[in-house]
Amino acid sequence: MKKLLTPTAVRGVNYATSPLLASKTPNWRSRFLVAAVALGFVGLLLRAAQIQLVKPEFFQKEGEKRYAHSLEVPATRGRVLDRSGQLLATSVPVPSVWAIPKDLKATPEQRRQLARLLGMDDTELNQRLASGSASFAWLKRQVDTTTWDQIDKLGIKGVYQSREFRRRYPEGESAAHVVGFTNLEDQGQEGVELAFQRQLQGRNGSRGVVKDRLGRVIEDMGTHTQPADGSDIALSVDAKVQFFAYQRVREAVAEHKAKAGSVVVLDVQTGEILALANYPSYDPGERGKRTGEQLRNRALTDIFEPGSTMKPFVVAWALETGKVKPETPINASAGSVVVSGIAIKDAHHYGTLSVREVIQKSSNIGTVRMAMQMQPRELWELYSSVGYGQKPQISFPGAVTGRLRPYKTWRPIEQATMAYGYGLSTSLLQIARAYTTFARDGEVIPITMLRQEQPVSGIRVISPETAREIRTMLQMAAGPGGTGTLAQTIGYSVGGKSGTAHKQEGKGYASNKYRSWFVGLAPIDKPRIVVAVMVDEPSNGKYYGGAVAAPVFSQVVQQTLRTLGVPPDLDVKPRVVAKGIPDAPESF
Repeated sequence: MKKLLTPTAVRGVNYATSPLLASKTPNWRSRFLVAAVALGFVGLLLRAAQIQLVKPEFFQKEGEKRYAHSLEVPATRGRVLDRSGQLLATSVPVPSVWAIPKDLKATPEQRRQLARLLGMDDTELNQRLASGSASFAWLKRQVDTTTWDQIDKLGIKGVYQSREFRRRYPEGESAAHVVGFTNLEDQGQEGVELAFQRQLQGRNGSRGVVKDRLGRVIEDMGTHTQPADGSDIALSVDAKVQFFAYQRVREAVAEHKAKAGSVVVLDVQTGEILALANYPSYDPGERGKRTGEQLRNRALTDIFEPGSTMKPFVVAWALETGKVKPETPINASAGSVVVSGIAIKDAHHYGTLSVREVIQKSSNIGTVRMAMQMQPRELWELYSSVGYGQKPQISFPGAVTGRLRPYKTWRPIEQATMAYGYGLSTSLLQIARAYTTFARDGEVIPITMLRQEQPVSGIRVISPETAREIRTMLQMAAGPGGTGTLAQTIGYSVGGKSGTAHKQEGKGYASNKYRSWFVGLAPIDKPRIVVAVMVDEPSNGKYYGGAVAAPVFSQVVQQTLRTLGVPPDLDVKPRVVAKGIPDAPESF
């Protein structure tokens, strides 16, 4: 039987005396290690105290950077409206596709389908993924909602969408040169979008969120700054008049195989631009097709010699200064007048003409004879007062100044040619504004692209009596025996002046390239609108302004006055039936 050990016997074993358990480490070393560990803990406590108590702000911010983010909340860009509130430009939310390249996992087939939906090939898709950082790369911005829905169905990990705003232009190419367009960053690039960028843009807001490693929002921090949406811009343009004017000038360009065409319509009561149309044009919503000459707002940016449209101003000043009267005979029987050894001719030998007939027949000889009775300074001040050689004071980019040289440099032959529109240059908008002088009883008025509620006051240039007399002459020019019979309309009396000029080419003039235009007003007794039409390089057999531009003028005038609710001032039948009545040959 075994003997059991008692507790007393177990406690009697002295382990310390065992040579195997004896410590060989010096006592100072163990004490040093204990002290070092203690100092480490003290240092950590001091550092923690410094972080938590002395300078907590810096470390709090650094910590928040790792998880807290501020999301930009974009402001909605303001709308562009016509005078009646119809939309010309608005913003709509659209998805933009982006990816986290390091997390993107897709089969070769998924990549091919993704590239196809984005409108690119595999190589371009790989380039897009490689062009960004490892955590972000744009694949395509502002895609259709349908396109994103198809991409989402692919179930590709690492591909996401964010909401952006894209501009829509309901009127398309008809109002393109008025409205303009924006870039991908929603910054105005042309037209009203550029001119009123600050008002339309607004101010973006912000939203504080917590994001995970993949950039997904998992918590809202409750810190918000509300965005301030952009202001709406109400233009003076009437969308109906704008569309109709664009249609008519487009048809004229096609009919006459011309290079381009433009139309400007002004309200002479308020100075509002009711239409500003150009062809060729473009769709501002199609970014890939906005290139070349179609972007040019020709009515504002193109300058040309105004030709015979200058003659009414010379006659007006001759009447104003008492040099002639409406019935004063002007000798044009010789068929030419010589100035500085250069013969200036008419298209036809008219014999003796009255001052009224000088405008009606568009006589160069008659106009030059009156102009040479004036001092150069007189003509220069007259042209300047109606806006020639002056940059239009209009809130619109690209409006040109034109060219009107100082009168001290004029030679006699230059004074003569400027009387019928050669030797100076102007834009179609400047011509239209200058003709408000006749429509407003001698006052030239400021013009605007913004809607005006009240009539404006102008600057007096000539007397009301002279202005009314010129309107009578313009009515004759658009009537039987004049150069613009095709300008006649049904129900409304009109007056206007045709113009035709050789185009400059190099240092001279091209023999077979012309600009044709017609500018006039209606109704004649109490004008409401001024309409200016220009067709560039007609090449289908006709090039006179009365044959090419006057029909466009007629159609635009009739449609505009009806839209504005102006009652007809004539019987149902036109005062002049233009069909079958030939125009007088125009001198240019």
